[in-house]
Amino acid sequence: MAMLRVGILGCGKIADQHVNAIVRIPGCEIVGVCDREELMAKQLQERYKIELCFSDVQGFLEKSRPDVVHITTPPQSHCELGVMCLEAGCHVYIEKPFSVNTEEAERLIKVAKDKSLKITAGHNAQFTHAARRMREIIAEGFLGGSPIHIESYYCYDLSDRSYAKALLGDKNHWVRRLPGKLLQNVISHGISKIAEFLTGENPEVIAFGTTSLLLKNIGEEDIIDELRVIIFDDNENCTAYFTFSSQMRPLLHQLRLFGPKNGLIVDNDHQTVIKIKGAKYKSYLDQFVPPIDFAKEYLQNSFNNIRKFIRSDFHMDSGMRFLMESFYRSIVENAPLPIPYREIILTSRIMDKIFEGINKSHQF
Repeated sequence: MAMLRVGILGCGKIADQHVNAIVRIPGCEIVGVCDREELMAKQLQERYKIELCFSDVQGFLEKSRPDVVHITTPPQSHCELGVMCLEAGCHVYIEKPFSVNTEEAERLIKVAKDKSLKITAGHNAQFTHAARRMREIIAEGFLGGSPIHIESYYCYDLSDRSYAKALLGDKNHWVRRLPGKLLQNVISHGISKIAEFLTGENPEVIAFGTTSLLLKNIGEEDIIDELRVIIFDDNENCTAYFTFSSQMRPLLHQLRLFGPKNGLIVDNDHQTVIKIKGAKYKSYLDQFVPPIDFAKEYLQNSFNNIRKFIRSDFHMDSGMRFLMESFYRSIVENAPLPIPYREIILTSRIMDKIFEGINKSHQF
């Protein structure tokens, strides 16, 4: 792969994950970092020995001349900064959530197309080892056709006050200014997994959200941290459920797919893909054989994970690195984008409808 000059725009906590993934990709050089808080840019520059740092975007683009810019700022700035980078001739990787709403997502993608440049969203949870294995199994025809029903679970731990101190302790936190607040900053990982399999463009969405008792007991009434969603594909006979929770245990990060013949359970916490056979065994065999089959499935998944670990291919950010490598390859080799534009827009559209539903007091 030809050498790519990469720039980082936004030097907060998530920028470290981007830099750590980029430096492991051959053929890339981080040429500059930028943050409106100069100290933030300098600390990232010094820790990773990056040549240039800036506090103004225009100087960053003109002097570091990146081929690709990673935007890791709060979502409210994604559209404006994304357009600036595209106008400067840069390909753009935008950390999730891609935009504040569908209108902004469509604008970013239109500008990229008009400039013959490429843009992608940081939906790295779609590219974990388990997610990639899932696609292989589906391509082999295991489901027996397109999914008939999908269930996506994406949970977030707020029970430890120190873990969520920045959000819960700051009434002016940027997350609170998003249309969907905490939900908008997190759920695109779970919604994008559903959007990948929907064939329509305008699904019906019913959403119910509430604030958990844990948050209410500490005086927090503004953050919705329990969400249940039903989605109806407008093009095929397919339904989906989405669950977000800060309180249920275990905290799940799962995708369940059910086809005409068989199903799959994709567990990102344990990096397992479990096949569920639709056929029934006769009599009591149905209570004896399937548990043995499940045991074999889990053992095989465990052995596969151990092999990846031994090969040093089992780090926490493997999905992010795979997404970045695929995006860079699409630029250098004109390969297909890792996430089609319609999926990015559809994810945003579903999220818009969720927040609209919640704002209309669909609460339980």
